[in-house]
Amino acid sequence: MRGKPVTVEEYSADWPRLFNEEAERISASLNELQKTIEHIGSTAVPGLRAKPVIDIMIGVSLLEQADTCVPFIERTGYLYRPEHEHSMPERRYFERSGSEIDYHVHMVVFGSKFWRDHIFFRDYLRENPEAAQQYADLKKELAEKFRDNRGAYTSGKAEFIQGIMKRQKD
Repeated sequence: MRGKPVTVEEYSADWPRLFNEEAERISASLNELQKTIEHIGSTAVPGLRAKPVIDIMIGVSLLEQADTCVPFIERTGYLYRPEHEHSMPERRYFERSGSEIDYHVHMVVFGSKFWRDHIFFRDYLRENPEAAQQYADLKKELAEKFRDNRGAYTSGKAEFIQGIMKRQKD
């Protein structure tokens, strides 16, 4: 089955609002089971081009707690994708197509390496406009080159992301 083509759009001022609305919807369904909900990924960086996907990271105390949350998130219209746990066993992943944008939910242990890495990368781009611009340019170039190959698009970003992540202090 072929996925959607890779498209990278100019930043939309609507993305933070869409995240907030969705985070409130999800949070209400979880009845405070989560520690926190964060907007991650490129749509969380003001001014950055991005695929039209709002990435939401939910922090829980224990991975077993994430498993307990699966039916609650599914009831909000998300599709649970356990097949991704083979490559990332520390994450529970969900998808939902919205009317304005798609949503991806990543449920992980708060403070875990996955959590820290994603927050660091987001915050680094927010605080370093030159790096954010370089990333935006790279994403645009890769999306044009690999429109029908999401794997190649993602792989093409890896070296840039790893370069940023080396700046993280553990």
